[in-house]
Amino acid sequence: MSEGDIVARMASGVAAFDAAAWDACAGVDNPFVSHAFLSALEDSGSATAAAGWQPVPIAIDRPGGMAGVLPAYAKSHSQGEYVFDHGWADAYERAGGRYYPKLQIAVPFSPVPGPRLLTHDDEVALQLLAAAETVVRQNGLSSAHATFIAPDQVPLFEAAGWMIRADTQYHWLNRDYGDFDDFLDALASRKRKAVRKERSAAVQGLDIVHLQGSDIEERHWDAFWEFYQDTGARKWGRPYLTRSFFSLLSERMADKILLIMALRNGRPIAGALNIIGADTLYGRYWGCVEDVPFLHFELCYYQAIDAAIARGLSRVEAGAQGDHKLARGYEPVPTFSAHYIADKGFRAAIADFLERERQAVAHDIAALTEMGPFRRDRA
Repeated sequence: MSEGDIVARMASGVAAFDAAAWDACAGVDNPFVSHAFLSALEDSGSATAAAGWQPVPIAIDRPGGMAGVLPAYAKSHSQGEYVFDHGWADAYERAGGRYYPKLQIAVPFSPVPGPRLLTHDDEVALQLLAAAETVVRQNGLSSAHATFIAPDQVPLFEAAGWMIRADTQYHWLNRDYGDFDDFLDALASRKRKAVRKERSAAVQGLDIVHLQGSDIEERHWDAFWEFYQDTGARKWGRPYLTRSFFSLLSERMADKILLIMALRNGRPIAGALNIIGADTLYGRYWGCVEDVPFLHFELCYYQAIDAAIARGLSRVEAGAQGDHKLARGYEPVPTFSAHYIADKGFRAAIADFLERERQAVAHDIAALTEMGPFRRDRA
């Protein structure tokens, strides 16, 4: 695809691009759109055509080099996305259409808000979206979807005519807390006592360790892989990520990894994997081989808060869903996705649904915020 001196091209994977050129477009704030993270998904066999995630990144070239890129995938299902369109697929296919494959602009298996239009130029961003639409039309696809887009990129998708969908996550926001007790002081008395009780109960007889960089060894990943498999089997049937993904991640971006583990008599029994961004700690995966009350909350939420405060980070994003996070100081925030539907009639029906859904999400966020655990007299 080309227009004048602008050329759009599709590659067979992120690994087909020079890492420095990719990262120059992606920026350094969000590690999930880095060449290291995305190529590790491909090279480990986690995000592949066989898994239903065929990498088809789309780039815009200019005479000076690559000006922008989309992390895009041809999807043969809707698994591992966390923005659920199964109902859309059912309706489209009942009407005689073929919903899959579809084009997915996303970070596989990662409900983490961030840039999806990887460029520093708004004109190039719109060209990337036009290229994605062209891919849909030329290949007879039903649709293109960009999930967990950064809020500041929503206007670009709107300008291109893509439909916006809203949902809710729970993030912990650092209001200049000096330490965990400082954060607790912002909570209502009853909630503060409940958190202290949970933390005390969770760590009885356990040692909690934070591992980063070269401190993380293959034996730690072996233990964490066992935890991850257990969680994956219970939540979605089979783990999305292969064992080699974690080794590649450690090899390529060890300084961005924070692995928090609970040890009983020196043996790991539970762990939580976090990725460190420029201003955010991202909680990703958790698992255990021993059921300990409140240990999930301790490793995934409270230890993450401790780590974020210690590093001067402004927030913790603890993944998708989870109303139980509200009582533990994580606040409801909107998340966004954008959708291009090729069929005009189907697009009109979805647009009506999304308008009503956005209103409901905004109402829920307001109500949840009012129900939050914070003191009413806080500034």
